[in-house]
Amino acid sequence: MKPTIVSIAVTLLLGPRATLLATETPESAAQPNIILILADDLGAKELACYGNTEHRTPNLDRMAAEGMRFETFYVNPLCTPTRVALMTGQYGFHNGFLGMQDPAFKPDPKSPQAQIGNHFTHADLLKSRGYATALVGKWQLSGVLPTLIHDAGFDEYRMWAYDHNLPPGITHPAHERGGQACRYWHPSIVENGKYLPTKPDDYGPDLFNDFVIDFARRHKTEPFFVYYTSVLTHSPHLETPDPGQPGQRWPATFKSNLEYLDHLMGKLLAGLKAEGLDDNTLVIFLGDNGTGGDGKGTVTELGARVPCIVRGPGVKPGVVSRAVADLTDILPTLAESAGAELPKDRPFDGSSLGPVLRGEKEKHRDWAYSHLDDGRVLRDSRWLLEIAKGGKGEKFFDCGESRDGTGYTDVTNSTDPAVQAARARFADILAKLPEPKPRDGLMPRSQTKTERKQKKEAGAAGQRVPPTTPDRVARFGQRDKNHDGVLSHEEFMSTLAGSDREAGETRFKKLDTDRDGQLTQDEFLGTTGKTK
Repeated sequence: MKPTIVSIAVTLLLGPRATLLATETPESAAQPNIILILADDLGAKELACYGNTEHRTPNLDRMAAEGMRFETFYVNPLCTPTRVALMTGQYGFHNGFLGMQDPAFKPDPKSPQAQIGNHFTHADLLKSRGYATALVGKWQLSGVLPTLIHDAGFDEYRMWAYDHNLPPGITHPAHERGGQACRYWHPSIVENGKYLPTKPDDYGPDLFNDFVIDFARRHKTEPFFVYYTSVLTHSPHLETPDPGQPGQRWPATFKSNLEYLDHLMGKLLAGLKAEGLDDNTLVIFLGDNGTGGDGKGTVTELGARVPCIVRGPGVKPGVVSRAVADLTDILPTLAESAGAELPKDRPFDGSSLGPVLRGEKEKHRDWAYSHLDDGRVLRDSRWLLEIAKGGKGEKFFDCGESRDGTGYTDVTNSTDPAVQAARARFADILAKLPEPKPRDGLMPRSQTKTERKQKKEAGAAGQRVPPTTPDRVARFGQRDKNHDGVLSHEEFMSTLAGSDREAGETRFKKLDTDRDGQLTQDEFLGTTGKTK
């Protein structure tokens, strides 16, 4: 089912009103509802259905048993590049977000590419087919009120709000260690541009899950899409409610946080069933990167391999798929499911999982790809290549039939003909992909660290080496705690090198050349060309 010229014209002319008109066509009855769930900091190895013997995840296990579970599914090793790739269907060399913490591998904060609202997203795609759309949970991308999140294709949202996401004049009273407004107990929430007051005993994940179920209930007569970006299981791993004993709590552990996420997944599936939506709702469950402290942020399979569970109409149940896939395959899968056509004016790096999900094919693609800054991971059904950031070497593994890291053989230095043939094939694959490089004018942090070492050695020799711009670029990235490309006043003051807050305030005012209460990288570096 493809959009007609008339439906496209209606969408362009009427905007949000076109959603109602689109749902009045007979074709819409065949469109499944879609809920795309992205768990935070959750590697594949944590779920019982992926072999974990310590964690109890009966609802996710049941979702896998009633649908399809992918043994090898890759995302990027950190949050932001995964989220942008998932929303756009593009690797970082196409969408601009190769990394997260190093400014050299992100778009210039002032460039159009830095704003997610300027990209074509999965929500834009599904709105073109008459879907009601919602974002629920963690955002951590660009945007400002009042167009925040709406400009990325979402009709509604309930988000965990950082301080800079709050409406003018609003201050949330509770913050986590590290200074961020709370996401768990007494959560900071903005809903459709308005601050939602909460109490100390309110638990954020409950409020987000409730919104998903309520949105589904309110839009049960039309196709809907929910992008459910769970705040669980990211640290801090605080106590959670005890589902079996109201008023009591589970202990403050990662295990409790994961098992409470599983509880919420069970509650969500039950809510869909109660509304008669269970049979016509495609539910996709993913992690955004490897587990915090055990894979996350590393350019390895442990950092890239996450759970991928798909359940719903048209999905062959009870299948453990050995098809190799990655996050760029999700947007084309949504397009096929909704009967939408991808735009022809931009590249998309994946392909639909539909034939695999329906049981028509066992193999999907020849390889899966992951990246962080200039580091890369490439995987096929047998071989694994991990290329470290900053040109610091690579490792090549013969994985055999294993998919979970066990039994892999390091063959980096092997001269075996089979190994050499595999390496040559991988080199050919990478040669056809754009090489990840820092954007113009910026030096990667890996290089600035080398310069700092050289400066230290020069200082010990009695030589004076003046501060360099790359050093300050790296410092900007370190102080940009929420990785949005600007320093808020709170971020600047909480990361002062010394204890003289009065001097810090003076410094902030001097750097803030446009008096907007935040610092761009150019302002921080003093390269704006403006004067006081």
